[in-house]
Amino acid sequence: MMESAVQPCAACGDDAHAACRACSYALCKACLEEDAAEGRTTCARCGGEYAAHDPANVHQEVAVEEEEEGSHAPVEAGGLRERVTMASHLTDQDEGGHARTMSTHARTISSVSGVGSELNDESGKPIWKNRVESWKEKKKEKKASAKKSAAKAQAPTAPPMEEQIMDERDLTDAYEPLSRIIPISKNKLTPYRAVIIMRLVVLGLFFHYRITNPVYSAFGLWMTSVICEVWFGFSWILDQFPKWCPINRETYVDRLIARYGDGEESGLAPVDFFVSTVDPLKEPPLITANTVLSILAVDYPVEKVSCYVSDDGSAMLTFESLAETAEFARKWVPFCKKYSIEPRAPEFYFSQKIDYLKDKIHPSFVKERRAMKRDYEEYKVRINALVAKAQKTPEEGWIMQDGTPWPGNNPRDHPGMIQVFLGETGARDFDGNELPRLVYVSREKRPGYQHHKKAGAMNALVRVSAVLTNAPYILNLDCDHYVNNSKAVREAMCFMMDPSVGRDVCYVQFPQRFDGIDRSDRYANRNVVFFDVNMKGLDGLQGPVYVGTGCCFYRQALYGYGPPSLPALTKSSVCCCCPGKKVEKSEKELHRDSRREDLEAAIFNLWEIDNYDEYERSMLISQMSFEKSFGMSSVFIESTLMENGGVPESANPSTLIKEAIHVISCGYEEKTEWGKEIGWIYGSVTEDILTGFKMHCRGWRSIYCMPIRPAFKGSAPINLSDRLHQVLRWALGSVEIFFSRHCPLWYGFGGGRLKWLQRLSYINTIVYPFTSLPLVAYCCLPAICLLTGQFIIPTLSNAATIWFLGLFISIIVTSVLELRWSGIGIEDWWRNEQFWVIGGVSAHLFAVFQGVLKMIAGLDTNFTVTAKATDDTEFGELYVFKWTTVLIPPTSILVLNLVGVVAGFSDALNSGYESWGPLFGKVFFAMWVIMHLYPFLKGLMGRQNRTPTIVVLWSVLLASVFSLLWVKIDPFIGSSEATTTNSCANFDC
Repeated sequence: MMESAVQPCAACGDDAHAACRACSYALCKACLEEDAAEGRTTCARCGGEYAAHDPANVHQEVAVEEEEEGSHAPVEAGGLRERVTMASHLTDQDEGGHARTMSTHARTISSVSGVGSELNDESGKPIWKNRVESWKEKKKEKKASAKKSAAKAQAPTAPPMEEQIMDERDLTDAYEPLSRIIPISKNKLTPYRAVIIMRLVVLGLFFHYRITNPVYSAFGLWMTSVICEVWFGFSWILDQFPKWCPINRETYVDRLIARYGDGEESGLAPVDFFVSTVDPLKEPPLITANTVLSILAVDYPVEKVSCYVSDDGSAMLTFESLAETAEFARKWVPFCKKYSIEPRAPEFYFSQKIDYLKDKIHPSFVKERRAMKRDYEEYKVRINALVAKAQKTPEEGWIMQDGTPWPGNNPRDHPGMIQVFLGETGARDFDGNELPRLVYVSREKRPGYQHHKKAGAMNALVRVSAVLTNAPYILNLDCDHYVNNSKAVREAMCFMMDPSVGRDVCYVQFPQRFDGIDRSDRYANRNVVFFDVNMKGLDGLQGPVYVGTGCCFYRQALYGYGPPSLPALTKSSVCCCCPGKKVEKSEKELHRDSRREDLEAAIFNLWEIDNYDEYERSMLISQMSFEKSFGMSSVFIESTLMENGGVPESANPSTLIKEAIHVISCGYEEKTEWGKEIGWIYGSVTEDILTGFKMHCRGWRSIYCMPIRPAFKGSAPINLSDRLHQVLRWALGSVEIFFSRHCPLWYGFGGGRLKWLQRLSYINTIVYPFTSLPLVAYCCLPAICLLTGQFIIPTLSNAATIWFLGLFISIIVTSVLELRWSGIGIEDWWRNEQFWVIGGVSAHLFAVFQGVLKMIAGLDTNFTVTAKATDDTEFGELYVFKWTTVLIPPTSILVLNLVGVVAGFSDALNSGYESWGPLFGKVFFAMWVIMHLYPFLKGLMGRQNRTPTIVVLWSVLLASVFSLLWVKIDPFIGSSEATTTNSCANFDC
């Protein structure tokens, strides 16, 4: 079944103009003209004749090819060599300096893009295609040796026809796309879009009714409710329409291996892993160690993997635990690779409640597994001993084994520290094999300098890794997120190293998955709706947002360059009020854009650097203002010009560590573009949102990768208090972005590179905390209506009833269809809805006030934890209760609505059956609030019969206040009785 009516060109990806009659090898018009200019008029793959491309005949031609079963195989090798010759001719033109004149052609652009798939050897031939040839030659040699051994055994037989067919299919796989888009079925997506439009129409009619039918008897309540409903409608538009084009993706790791090979001679691109940690007493070293071990044991060529651990707290405990981890890795890594262990974090592997003998038929597996588990228990004892020792810091500070003081005794004032544990020192595993590189990094800290927390630490890792290894791709993980799928890096490379996909991709984001969460997921810790619905929708636009961990970056995108296939930024912008009128930029803006254009142009001239001597190279770097952007390090600057990675040849290996220490000094970023245009962006505690937003504004796109086996897993705070504090930090970061110059409402319009639906998603990302204000008011309205006897809705007419029913039905149908195409369960959806209310009336509300205070008065308030209780059961952390001020608003709303329901029924019993009709509507809204806050109520109660004292005190206090108000209102006396009483007071009865 065809997915597209137009077949892409096999060489550059453009629309095909002609295809081979025999093998359907398609080329565009430009590629055909190039072949004709070089004297080739036959198919480069099989030698057949070209014919005008007819999409209807593609599958018929492929079927003919399969029926012939390899009849073109002898010719295919010659055709492959011809195609390599064409590519080398193109590369020779690039090296000659004529690439700019050919930049309009897509194939030329891909040859100089940031994708590591088109690396060329010394003769100018693409390495991956040469590797395919050598792989085929090896196959032939194996067949020849098999023939010789068969001849010696006096049983000469030809290789089986099936084996020949498999070999040819493997070779063909090397030319196939490494991934594909799987669109959502039209049967699911078309009704979903139709209901969204229908709901938008019904919403407009509903607001028309609400605004044109005011409730004068309760005008204040009515006005408040209408304002809240308008904001909710606006929020729904921001959240819903970026889901308009959801997609799924599928990767082909076997094709990646066929194209780039595996093992020592693999052509896969190197990857630098980043792991960040701060306080080892809050982030247990054993968890960080498991993350590091899972990285070192990843299923990827060893020489292509480097792991950098950032210790931003300069803790000797982290350093010593990493030394122990490096020693244990010499046993753990070969064990994982020998038996294909999953996952490759020992703590989580040994704690699995599954049959570990499944698919393990090696006779020595059980014996080695038991020995490895025993070694891991001993390793845990050593790590726990280090943690116990670190609980009390000596007065004179920590002392290292050689008797010198630990340089990081003062975490706020210490020099930069770098230690290479594995890789560089020549340490090998117990089987004698090479191990990935493991590097400890602690950047310099001095008083008076702004260090920018995690974002600053990540930028320091970018510079260190560029000096030491300079892999073209970076994969960052939090210290509590381990590699759950050992092939996760290969999954990312299926996008990054595919020439037809990866040239405009700045990062590949994986979903976050978590361990240790109870089955009901009371506080929506898994966040399934966001990761399985919203992110899939964004993947169909310009790509998912960056969520801080489990993300594989293209290094050049972090350096502030734009994608190679897009034009430079324009020097004039269009006024929002007058679309046809151009507004001239200021001199400062023009100067800044010209600098950015210089940097973007440099990426297309990288090959010229190698033709200059050291003096000319330094002059070029100075002329292009690289030092003003990247800092005063010639080694680092030269590494930024190497789009395919690798340490510069001019760098002296003996001075690399010294240079790495220099680039992590606290004053290195002064007067540079770090944190402004380069690296992780400063200005918010949620630096991940800012960083991804800047990349999308430059025209890059991102990709969402969801392997069947989750790529990474982490731990989430599952109790109520910790979960709310986590949400508070995220919401505060969004508020900070809203008040910054990077607000999506006004930033990034000049280039026109950010798609409008993508911009809506970013606007939703930064304005959602402000929904807490109308949400708190709306949750209080039902109780106020029950206590005062008033209501926000007048007597319903037939038309009004239709609009209300239509709105409720459209909400339900939208949710059902969303569940249908996304594949999530109704329980996950309901938990998400509940926590949207819980977080909105607590953490989001405090984040708004904290952000406003920080902007206006410069006050940095902190809602700290004041009490703690623990439990030793399996999900004991779920019942931990830590009282903070964040819990006050939802507690008050919950008690208020409970009191309102009781008061409403009391009033109905006193007033007669006529009051039960209006009571139903009021109680319905109050119960809506209580049902959404029910998980919060369970969290307050903790274990059964273990209600915290503070909750009892708050409940009694609030109940007393409302009781006094209730007595003052005296609702049990009707209006007629009140009049009679007053009359009796005036006259002597």
